[in-house]
Amino acid sequence: MYTPSIHWPPLVRFIATAALLLPVPSPAAGGDASRPPNIVLIVSDDQGYPDLGIIGTKPILTPQLDRLAREGVRATNFYVTWPACTPSRGSLLTGRYPQRNGLYDMVRNDMTNYGHQYTLDEYAVSPEMTLGLDPRERTLGDLLRGAGYRTGMVGKWDMGQARRFLPLQRGFDFFYGHGNNGIDYYTHERYGIPSLFRGNARTEEDRGTYATAVFEREALRFIREPGDRPFFLYLCFNAPHGASNLDKPGVQAPDEDLARYPDIRGKLKAYYAAVTRMDDAIGEVLRALEASGRDRNTLVLFLSDNGGSGNGGNEPLRGQKGTMWEGGLRVPFIAWWPGQLPAGRVVDDFLTSLEIFPTLAAVARTPLPAGIELDGFDLMPVLRGEAKSSRTEMFWERRRIRGARVGSWKWVDMGENGGGLYDLATDLGEERDLSRDRPDVLAMVRGRFEAWKRAMEAAEPRGPFRDY
Repeated sequence: MYTPSIHWPPLVRFIATAALLLPVPSPAAGGDASRPPNIVLIVSDDQGYPDLGIIGTKPILTPQLDRLAREGVRATNFYVTWPACTPSRGSLLTGRYPQRNGLYDMVRNDMTNYGHQYTLDEYAVSPEMTLGLDPRERTLGDLLRGAGYRTGMVGKWDMGQARRFLPLQRGFDFFYGHGNNGIDYYTHERYGIPSLFRGNARTEEDRGTYATAVFEREALRFIREPGDRPFFLYLCFNAPHGASNLDKPGVQAPDEDLARYPDIRGKLKAYYAAVTRMDDAIGEVLRALEASGRDRNTLVLFLSDNGGSGNGGNEPLRGQKGTMWEGGLRVPFIAWWPGQLPAGRVVDDFLTSLEIFPTLAAVARTPLPAGIELDGFDLMPVLRGEAKSSRTEMFWERRRIRGARVGSWKWVDMGENGGGLYDLATDLGEERDLSRDRPDVLAMVRGRFEAWKRAMEAAEPRGPFRDY
């Protein structure tokens, strides 16, 4: 069985102690080293690799994310496990490749491709209601609630909508959001079906309110709840994903945010405006942390669930969401933890979202779940500049399209849409296919991919898609 050494977490494990019950530090205290930090994990939806103001290649306004990058660490070589939302998010929550946790394709109703509006009865037995992350999988919610954290999930869940799949059954104490791929930003419907949940029940209480504003409010509600325990907030915006609205498809944004881009036209205007409105919400979260004095003992992580959907392009990367090119898999990543991470550091090491689960276990000082094979490692020493990343390989598969990275070599097989072998050290845009020049390297990378495939096939099977 293929067992790459880079994928297994370090041997040292920390155990959560009674320090979890210490009071929240005051602003003057500057944090409490004896207490595990609060954790806020923020995920945007279809935000492209270059779509941060601090990168400087686009006129996009993201002052709050830029602040996090200036005061924290930004990674430039960070990947997700799948080029679209459901499997990527499943890996983030479990620390496992989609092929290992069983959620290696979209939980999505394909009749929407033909303009079909669902009735409630039809939707109740559709894949979007009956499929989800295997209940045997342990999530970040399970991990951190077991470590004494108060756990909340706000926004896009996308791990299934049947009750057994919803966040309150997956380690979270609080949930307000939608369980499916996407919604209309104002009606909160998905192809005719009201899709927001409060806890385990559908709700239309906020119909007509822009989704980002709703998620901002609920995130603040969770953060401000009284209590002595540290908290974990999993905050997943639906922005800047296109709206699930057959009459008004595309990204939606409030008029006041559209007005912030007077010189931008077309679809790009709404895309930029949606990102900026999300950035405003992130700023409100930061202000709430500061007002409570918790900012000095809170780790904030930010990433996109996959590459950009093509709004404005992903240059210098090739491709977009849904492809195995860099533009579909490489995403923005920021980590912010005052006093614990160096300010303004830019990390070029090879890192992935598989590293988040073991990292948060280490940060929370809790052991990793026994008997579960994880595919990442604690990246905190890399972010601090104390170690180089041990990540040397990464593999992707979506039906008949595949990709692999070994060192700086990247192999892409997009079927009828092309592919080849590329050296990312000299060709980040994947423009020069070296398959004929370096058949030895091509054979090596494809061999590593096949070894990974055998390892995934040998793993204990998980649903919903695997045949067992």
